[in-house]
Amino acid sequence: MLAYTYIKHGTFQMMEKPVPEIKDPRDAVVRVTLGSICTSDLHIKHGSVPRAVPGITVGHEMVGIVEQVGEKVTSVKPGDRVTVNVETFCGECFFCRHGYVNNCEDEQGGWALGCRIDGGQAEYVRVPYADQGLNRIPEGVSDEQALFVGDILATGFWAARISEISSDDTVLIIGAGPTGICTLLCTMLKHPRRIVVCEKSEERIRFVHEHYPEVIVVRPEECVEQIRKLSSHGGADVVIEVAGAEDTFRLAWECARPNAIVTIVALYDRPQQLPLPDMYGKNLTFKTGGVDGCDCAEILRLIAEGKIDTTPLITHRFPLDKIEEAYRIFENRQDGVIKVAITEKTM
Repeated sequence: MLAYTYIKHGTFQMMEKPVPEIKDPRDAVVRVTLGSICTSDLHIKHGSVPRAVPGITVGHEMVGIVEQVGEKVTSVKPGDRVTVNVETFCGECFFCRHGYVNNCEDEQGGWALGCRIDGGQAEYVRVPYADQGLNRIPEGVSDEQALFVGDILATGFWAARISEISSDDTVLIIGAGPTGICTLLCTMLKHPRRIVVCEKSEERIRFVHEHYPEVIVVRPEECVEQIRKLSSHGGADVVIEVAGAEDTFRLAWECARPNAIVTIVALYDRPQQLPLPDMYGKNLTFKTGGVDGCDCAEILRLIAEGKIDTTPLITHRFPLDKIEEAYRIFENRQDGVIKVAITEKTM
């Protein structure tokens, strides 16, 4: 089968690999019908994910059809259409029982697919702990509607959930990339008083204005001033940092009012400073870390009910055998790209 593979720092390459097989009775093998490229794939390519293993098939955003299941898998069967969770988790350890599935104690726990074990930018993928890692797609929900459930939409849902958003809040979301838009959609479900998005890209600003006209958009250079004008207590009640740019961590806490919650979703290329003397007295609560992707069934229900729609994010479509061109466009942010859908290979 075709499999897009991490060769070394800076190099991905299409390769022929064997179709994966069941290794553990809790595994499933899924035929990938639609995938995508994530910014985290670019982080692997650029050397920002030290855990990534050369030789693995990349890709962790995908949906597909179950081809085979191990004897202990009970939640799905061959022929089921499923979403694939970005995280591998056993469902039984201390962290899984408490909902912190990103910290699963299994040796393959956390972000494994497309990082430490073969992922889904391929024709087939083996999914460990399939009862936890796969969710059946409801009737009437298309592959494109479900594509982001297991990764960026789960991230946005998690970020909104842990940010403790109330109806009286002003919420600032920094970054209107794909994960930022998913976070925006999930924040809108909380019905806060006001949502402000900070973004510098003219194309992404136009995207927000077109699809979410009720949302206020500000540019980074005016963000601190504008958020203070829009807020009652000197800053946003909740700040969700999704951009991961050079100055956005500092911008996040500067825009927060005293005693606010600052949720860090972004993955940074380099360490960030926590200048405690500068923020002394703000009494901020920081929430950080990777997504706990344990809400996929709830997200799929909301999609089926028409309450979440991420299909406008898909601006480009390429077959698997043309994925290098898809990466070129996505990595260089060309042609107004937001997200690329990777379809099955051309015949």
